[in-house]
Amino acid sequence: MTLLSSLDFSLPLQNPVIIFSLVLFIILFAPIIFNKIKVPHIIGLIVAGVIVGPYGLNLLKRDSSIVLFGTVGLLYIMFLAGLEIDLAEFKKNRKRILVFGLLTFIFPLVFGSLASYYILGYGFLSSLLLASMFSTHTLVSYPIASKYGVIRNRAVSMTVGGTMITDILALLILAGIAGMTKEDVSSAFWVQLGVSTLIFVAIVFAVFPIVIRWFFKRFDDSISQYIFVLAMVFLASFLAEAAGIEAIIGAFFSGLVLNKFVPHSSPLMNRIDFVGNALFIPFFLISVGMLVDVTVLVKGWGALKVAGVILVVALATKYLAAWLTQRIFKLTKTEGTMIFGLSSSHAAATLAIILVGYNIITGETASGEPIRLLNEDVLNGTILLILVSCGVSSFVVEGASKKLALDQDQEETNTANEQVNEKILVSLAYPDMVTQLVDFGIMLKSKKNDTSIYGLNVIDDEIAASQHTGTSKKIIAKAIAHAAASENSIIPITRYDSSISNGIVYTIKEHSIGDIVIGMHKKADQHTFLGTKAENIIKKIYETIYIYKPTQPLNTFKRIVVAMPPNAETEPGFLHWLKKLMMIAKEAGIPVNFYGTLATNDAVLKVIERSIGVIKVKFTEFSNWDDFLIFSRELKLNDLFIIVSSRKGHDSYVSQMNKLPYYLSNYFVEQSLIVLYPKQLEAGINMGNIEQADSHLIETITEQFGVIGKAGRFVRGLFKSK
Repeated sequence: MTLLSSLDFSLPLQNPVIIFSLVLFIILFAPIIFNKIKVPHIIGLIVAGVIVGPYGLNLLKRDSSIVLFGTVGLLYIMFLAGLEIDLAEFKKNRKRILVFGLLTFIFPLVFGSLASYYILGYGFLSSLLLASMFSTHTLVSYPIASKYGVIRNRAVSMTVGGTMITDILALLILAGIAGMTKEDVSSAFWVQLGVSTLIFVAIVFAVFPIVIRWFFKRFDDSISQYIFVLAMVFLASFLAEAAGIEAIIGAFFSGLVLNKFVPHSSPLMNRIDFVGNALFIPFFLISVGMLVDVTVLVKGWGALKVAGVILVVALATKYLAAWLTQRIFKLTKTEGTMIFGLSSSHAAATLAIILVGYNIITGETASGEPIRLLNEDVLNGTILLILVSCGVSSFVVEGASKKLALDQDQEETNTANEQVNEKILVSLAYPDMVTQLVDFGIMLKSKKNDTSIYGLNVIDDEIAASQHTGTSKKIIAKAIAHAAASENSIIPITRYDSSISNGIVYTIKEHSIGDIVIGMHKKADQHTFLGTKAENIIKKIYETIYIYKPTQPLNTFKRIVVAMPPNAETEPGFLHWLKKLMMIAKEAGIPVNFYGTLATNDAVLKVIERSIGVIKVKFTEFSNWDDFLIFSRELKLNDLFIIVSSRKGHDSYVSQMNKLPYYLSNYFVEQSLIVLYPKQLEAGINMGNIEQADSHLIETITEQFGVIGKAGRFVRGLFKSK
């Protein structure tokens, strides 16, 4: 038993249990305290780091454990930036990203070099290295933008992309100057750096996707998937360092690669966000605060002068770059403010450059003191810059995020033209398909509307026994737990009925369900491909039905292929299913290939052009459903095949659809597919019938009024004659 008197309470604290407990209490209470006084929680964590650090109360030493967790937190921020970014929007804005990246690098570099050379009196190499530090920035305030849900705004995407450009260029300058001081920079050095960088990029973007897809196909355990994701992030970071570039570049690139494999509404994404924001990122912010030495303010005018020049030049040039970017690309004022806020904070790369410069010895004084490339005044001024710039960044991003979030909500409200309260029903019959069906149901969930997801399991009461009831409870419990892992909820329904299909039909009608997800039964063949239950539902229900056969997880698809019948655009449910499909493609970040007639493809294109957001689409003319087997040659194993079908007697129904069970059960056995039945009017009442009925009604009324008119004229004639 350990006595209290035997515990070591000397400062800085040495007991790992006490140290970790103190850090956790800081992570818990610092944001709460600072939020009450309207200060961003990030500032609270940095200030807490200042207070407990070696230059404050000296409660904690910035030892290897703090450095380790701080490094993990920094890499985690860069990884999240790549993971959460909208890839389609990122590609769309690549020219803007390049322009902003160059502006936010060149302005600080030029003005910083001039200020360092002429105002501070440093030499050329010292001025250039110090100015390159001004050019870098760290996305310290990115978690604030993430909290407000504006990370997919173009301003955020531009800043994240610009961060990569400016940090790479600044670190290249650092490598060159470090080599020049050692007199070993030659053309071979730059060739080696270029080749190693190309090899690194090739491994991350060509090899990593193959490994990631293989793993996700074979392992669905949540813990294993999370550990695997972290392993890939830090492997990419290590490979970046091995290639001679900064580890944060590797973390960001790994996020870009994993972007397609981690849907934003998935349980895995929820775990990634939770662990990062609860532990790793706060550790990084506390470690940044522990670097700050507030005593530089009383160490003489030299340190204050350097700190003042560093602060003014660093913030002013970043503001100038953001303002020019806003004017050049006609962004809103709030977006320009967001760019400045995210790009104004200095931390990781800044500190790395300064520490390298501080440790480079260029000579000795007469008394034997080392002459450093960057002296102690620069080091202290930079540490002060970290504190002030992170504070400015946090306040600015907080304000801009609030405005962008309000604008985004208003825009979504104005553009939303679907029902306010959507209801999705997921029919759960097979235990091994529960997670795939629930994932698909969540993907259908609209972010704009109030959407309810129902999980239904129907028990045939004629054969119901205790084992069937137990299986039903396990299925429902599994669905609820899986949805909860992604912070979604499922409304469970267990129903006893003499017919399973009738149980599903009556549940749909009772709850006014709009979208129905049904798993394709396991013993599908050419005679009973959809199954008698699904066929009965299709006959009795005219809402949108998705009959899903998953052979691999949703996040491992490379492409969606959609086969559309002629006149698909004339069906009442056309706009609804198309918007749902676009939402899934955007969420998963995968392209869509549409196969349809010229008229149908044109209608799809017009809808996509009017929609908010960007997805990569391709159109191929296809109208001969007798030649349906061309898809067996076009489709690849990692494609999701969606067949837009139709109920008999409606505009888009073609007789060749009767052959679909034969084709799909014989030639598409290993293919993941969805047979989609769009929302339609009651049986036999299609748009053509309505138009004909309206025309007939108008003709009848006209004829009746014509008869009445003739009778009236005859009566009036009789009265006149009298």
